[in-house]
Amino acid sequence: MDDRQIITMYFARDEIALAQTQQKYGEYVMSIAHNILDNVQDAQECLNDTLLKLWNLIPPENPKDLKAYIAKIVRNMAMDRYRDRTRQKRGSGQVSVALSEIEDIFPASNDVLSEVERRAFVAFLNQFLQTQPERERNVFILRYFYMDSVSEIAKTYKLKESHVLVILSRTRQKLKKAMEKEGYAI
Repeated sequence: MDDRQIITMYFARDEIALAQTQQKYGEYVMSIAHNILDNVQDAQECLNDTLLKLWNLIPPENPKDLKAYIAKIVRNMAMDRYRDRTRQKRGSGQVSVALSEIEDIFPASNDVLSEVERRAFVAFLNQFLQTQPERERNVFILRYFYMDSVSEIAKTYKLKESHVLVILSRTRQKLKKAMEKEGYAI
């Protein structure tokens, strides 16, 4: 079943939309959630929460790209769950490693950016990534949006892990320079 048909079922409040979404995107959602949380039960809860959120958001939302819409929802839910879990106990894992790799290029303060500043930064980041070669852009996104491990990325692109690390390092350096040029505090 294609995404437009699934979205139409959400608009009709047909519960089959949930089953179709889970059938088509369940493994995808679990993969994103598990990469962030490293826990099958938490990932399963994120899947269930994602389905509930989709049910509550569609309608009125009418996503143009259902897969990307779902990815954003599950990533945000998993990151919230991760932050809640690590607030209680500081642990290690893919998320802390990935976040530590990019912490030196993002604003140092813990102040929350205003919505306008956040949107401007997201637009800047998207524009920066569009200037990068496709493979480098995808490697960066897999690492820092989907929180894939370096070994998973290496497998996906049939590269050595050291090559993935070099790509990530160079892209972070380019991003840092672009941010400095645009006047972002680092």
